[in-house]
This record gives sequence, structure tokens and C-alpha cells, in this order.
Amino acid sequence: MALSRRMSVTHDEVFPFGAFLMGEVTSISDYDRSTKDNKVQAIDKDTGLPLWSIDVLDADPEAKRATKLMAIKFATKVQPVPPSNDAGTQFTPVVFNGLTALPYVEKVGENYTRIAWSMRADSMLSAKQAASSASGSTNSGSATSTKSAA
Repeated sequence: MALSRRMSVTHDEVFPFGAFLMGEVTSISDYDRSTKDNKVQAIDKDTGLPLWSIDVLDADPEAKRATKLMAIKFATKVQPVPPSNDAGTQFTPVVFNGLTALPYVEKVGENYTRIAWSMRADSMLSAKQAASSASGSTNSGSATSTKSAA
């Protein structure tokens, strides 16, 4: 089968109404190797790189409460730096490049499960930077490419 575990998706497919950063980038703990006194950062199984996460608000007005806030993960050697908030709003509008989705079954309560998504990105830009990049590539006739994280 030619389908990989992670599916490449575009930012606009996942966040058609936009996305907003809700905090800072944090390291993801490896709960199997961490102790109370010694926190160990999780490592991506595919790349061997440290894992980081940031919470994002989905601006879709019809999104259910349980899916409105999600974590976007990064597998990078150094901690990703969020874009500056140049929108003049409380939350930073953001666009993710190289976005991938991994479905999994999440147990909710005793008798209920649902399909949830683990999202990963290669990088993030402010929405303003992404818009100017897109308009620049449209005017010049060249396409921008993003690397997909497997």
C-alpha cells in the first residue's frame, strides 16, 4: 500500500477559518522515561528529533468544543519560535507549513470512542507573512513548496 501513516494536508484544509496560537511552544515529555525529578523530552520515532508542541485555536465557528483547541507538534532539533503577533489581536494568527495528520482512536469515558487527529507541522508563519508569501509567488508565477513531515 502506498499510503503512509501520516497524511499530508494543507493548512487551509485543516483550518479554513484560520488558526490562532494559544500559548508558548513547550517540549513534549516522554512519560515512560521521565520521573518526578527528571523530565525527559520525547523523541520522534521516525526522525530521532526532539518533539515540541503548541496549542492552537481553530477559528471554525461550527467546530465542537472538544476539537476547537488542538496541539500542533514539531519534530525539530531546536525549539520552534512562534511568529510575532503583527495582527494587533489578543491571539497570534498563524499558518502551518508541511502539515501532516495522523488519525488514532481516542477513548472518551467508559463506552465512547472517537477518531482523533495528531497534527504535525514543519514550520509556522504569521498569517500576514504567509499571505505576503502567497501573493509574491502568485505574482512571480513560481510555486512555493513545503516539506512534508512523515
